[in-house]
Amino acid sequence: MPAKTRPYLYYDVAISICPHCYERVDGKILIQDGRVLLRRWCPTHGGTTAMISDDPAYWRKAREQWIKPPEMPLRYQTPMKWGCPYDCGLCPDHEQHSCLSIVEIADHCNLRCPICYAHSGPDRSEMHDFALVERMLDAVVESEGEPDVVQISGGEPTLHPRFFDILDAAKARPIRHLMLNTNGVRIATEPDFAKRLADYRPAFEVYLQFDSFEADALRRLRGSDLRRVRMQALENLQAAGIDTTLVVTVQKGVNDHELGRLVDFALAADNVRGITLQPVQHAGRTEGFNPSTDRLTLTEVRRRVLEQSSAFSADDIVPVPCHPDALAMAYALQLGDTTMPLTRLVPREVLLAGPRNTIAFEKEDPVKDHLTALFSTSHSPESSAGCLSDLLCCLPQVDVPAGWSYQNLFRLIIMQFMDAWDFDVRSVKKSCVHIVDPRTLHMVPFETYNLFYRDGLATERLAKLRAGRPARQ
Repeated sequence: MPAKTRPYLYYDVAISICPHCYERVDGKILIQDGRVLLRRWCPTHGGTTAMISDDPAYWRKAREQWIKPPEMPLRYQTPMKWGCPYDCGLCPDHEQHSCLSIVEIADHCNLRCPICYAHSGPDRSEMHDFALVERMLDAVVESEGEPDVVQISGGEPTLHPRFFDILDAAKARPIRHLMLNTNGVRIATEPDFAKRLADYRPAFEVYLQFDSFEADALRRLRGSDLRRVRMQALENLQAAGIDTTLVVTVQKGVNDHELGRLVDFALAADNVRGITLQPVQHAGRTEGFNPSTDRLTLTEVRRRVLEQSSAFSADDIVPVPCHPDALAMAYALQLGDTTMPLTRLVPREVLLAGPRNTIAFEKEDPVKDHLTALFSTSHSPESSAGCLSDLLCCLPQVDVPAGWSYQNLFRLIIMQFMDAWDFDVRSVKKSCVHIVDPRTLHMVPFETYNLFYRDGLATERLAKLRAGRPARQ
């Protein structure tokens, strides 16, 4: 009698959390019908299954090949006591330093977006005291020494009464690249605002919310039709000569059909240096979002970009070694009216080898180190331009463009933040995007901060979870 077989490939064990009670639970990774699934079982709420990729080949390549030795922060802030994810952060068991450090200076916002991981809005009046913001900046420096990228965020940070004092304070510290995360309303409505921002160049960039070209999608994501506001903000930033990255919150059935158009628009805009595509994280305020049906994975977003735009091929959008589960990246050279994806200049076997010793060139070939350094979010955009220049020098029959600078570099990033539905302890240990907790001054991974530490969650959710677990004394 033939043996019975399960209808899937059992890939690995996983440690996850229940999406209903947030208790740490056992799970397993399965590959079935062209999908990678996370299946877990909670003693209280039973079993749940979530798709974590619709491209098993890419997912396995990211997990098995695009890896490098972890980089540590200068210091850890919390001991290992209750176990991951209840010890953030950063605890000695975390496997990555802060590639991108986020300093939130306000909970107040001039928009009430239906989708907002920070739960910000006009009804929240909190603005962090300037002295506290300085301590938060100092916490980043103490952790990183010379932080590569620090993002000033909110709420809407431009509404802070000491906003420019905060930018001055950040610039006075050894931060290599400063970024402002904004909805662009003040930049659009106050022409002199962008001019004043220009004083913080170089090594300054605006991370501009830019979700859609369609009114209905913007109403569902942002609560109002912001098309004119976004275009005016971009125009004012261009007039002021400020480098800009467009950031797109992506929701299935809302704006995922526009990703190719958004990428092509970003490539054609004079002052836009990149675009970041960020699927909705089920945390904070998620009105009209059903995590069981509306979630998008990194590979689904990647697939839509490839289907909707001819700018990049599948070989161009590759995993980022510092956190390959959650980050994918493509670089392109912009030379006049020509856009040339950088990865097409590098032999495929080199890209697939990543930081391993199976590189096709001689063992000490500098391409190996430059590739590893290039595809890392720990680089500021300007330092990435330098790495690209060095990389081109190493490749045969490729000349470095005359006058090469950051203005010739375009970067596409897909950044997926896990939530309770796809949470994997193995993966979150590699998180490299961290938020400074204003209450503790700890550097906390973005994913766990929004699930366990933001606002009242530390007492309402985390404290109860910790109370039910044995603690190391």
